[in-house]
Amino acid sequence: MTERNAAGEEKITDKPDDGGYVTLSTRIAYENPWTKLREDIIRRPNGQSGLYGVVERGEFVVILPVGEKNGEKTVTLIRQFRYPVQRRMWELPMGMWETRPDASPDDVAMGELREETGLVAGKMRHIGITYQGAGYSTQRGHIYLATDLVQGPNALEATEEDITSYTLPLSKVRQMIRDNEITCMVTLAAFSVVEAKGLI
Repeated sequence: MTERNAAGEEKITDKPDDGGYVTLSTRIAYENPWTKLREDIIRRPNGQSGLYGVVERGEFVVILPVGEKNGEKTVTLIRQFRYPVQRRMWELPMGMWETRPDASPDDVAMGELREETGLVAGKMRHIGITYQGAGYSTQRGHIYLATDLVQGPNALEATEEDITSYTLPLSKVRQMIRDNEITCMVTLAAFSVVEAKGLI
């Protein structure tokens, strides 16, 4: 959803409501540095009681880096192994800074892009938000469009050493989406939002 500020500029907002649910009790069932599993006893709007398991994770960013080569638009994707699904995935650069929860999404987006691809963006535009698994998780993501790109060295963390990056023609990325080669839900959502706004 969007609102306009006093200057008439569009501002992306995301206002929650309780949907008529009442939380009767809550407890943390499991916790590690990245994730909490919360168990809530709830009362639904129809008056029935129930149990809800909620995965709590910090906010993340996903970046669509758009450049140009030989007069054709390009997109930089990464490829990395995702342990839970035992697959090597095509994805847009994305991530979160667990050790710096106070960092702004803008700073995280610039940092993640540089870490995973070596790209530095002259322009980084916040496009919208997305939720990753809203049926079971609190995790919210910020979608960015990165342009005016300059290539530099990447700075992968120890847990990211298998990440490789590829700069492909935009037409090829669209084909990969059509052919179901790209199956990362966050990547597909971010690409579709940016494209729906006519920005690529």
